[in-house]
Amino acid sequence: MNLQFLLDGTLSGAMIGLGAIGITLTYSILRFSNFAHGDLMAWGAYAALVAVGAILGGPVPVLGLSFGLPLIVATLFAMMVASGLALLLDWLLFARLRARGQAIIVVMASFGASMALRNLLEFIFTSSPVYYSSALQIARPIGLGIRITPDQVALLVLTALLVTGMHLYLTRSQRGREMRAYAQNPALARVVGIDVSAVIRTTWIIGASLAAAAGVMVGVLVQVRPLMGLDLLLPMFAAAILGGIGSVPGAVLAGLIIGLSEAAAVQFIGAEWRAAVAFAILMAVLLVRPTGLFGVTER
Repeated sequence: MNLQFLLDGTLSGAMIGLGAIGITLTYSILRFSNFAHGDLMAWGAYAALVAVGAILGGPVPVLGLSFGLPLIVATLFAMMVASGLALLLDWLLFARLRARGQAIIVVMASFGASMALRNLLEFIFTSSPVYYSSALQIARPIGLGIRITPDQVALLVLTALLVTGMHLYLTRSQRGREMRAYAQNPALARVVGIDVSAVIRTTWIIGASLAAAAGVMVGVLVQVRPLMGLDLLLPMFAAAILGGIGSVPGAVLAGLIIGLSEAAAVQFIGAEWRAAVAFAILMAVLLVRPTGLFGVTER
């Protein structure tokens, strides 16, 4: 039996999980669903593309990878661009609307921001897909019918490092503890002197940076195009809800569950059922546990 779908699902789940971290943090701390999050992913992917092609002279394959140091540096640049864009949106739009205390207006504004960012990308880069590298890789068999490329190994390692770093930051650093405290009780956090503005800025920076990293992963494994963030937006929201709002480990685990279920649907049922199977799992879990896998009931 060919189990290649397990690897494909794990890779897809890793990208979904990284993106879902930003969504779950934004919702738990800022109390609104940011529908522009997928477009931050696309902007990060294009920022890395520009950095690789125009600034660093193109990809330089190394150690069997289709990319090398230029794309690694470009990914850091992409994280900064996406973070700056997220902070700019918050300053221009979201912060002013949050001050009015009407969450639904902020959500609708994120819809508008999403459309504006996506159309701007299409205007600048056109809708044609592009690639970081044209180098071909030979997949190596690892048993059970599974074949893997060096790029896929590298991106799985990168995901593990980013998720581990994110977990350590939230649990070990002072700012991470302040973010968790504010998510649990905003009023009390203000009373005890937590710098709310710094918490909000950090939330945007972390969420946008991880979205940009996920966008680069999609670009390496698939392609870069303006609609790439929109395609992953619903799976990312599903992972955030399934994992439990505010839970980083939950978002990652749920991302893997959704990625594997989608890959299994393609393998055994048909590609047209891919999204349906993932959301059927989501609804089934939420019927049993409405707070998600790692969520807690708000009091």
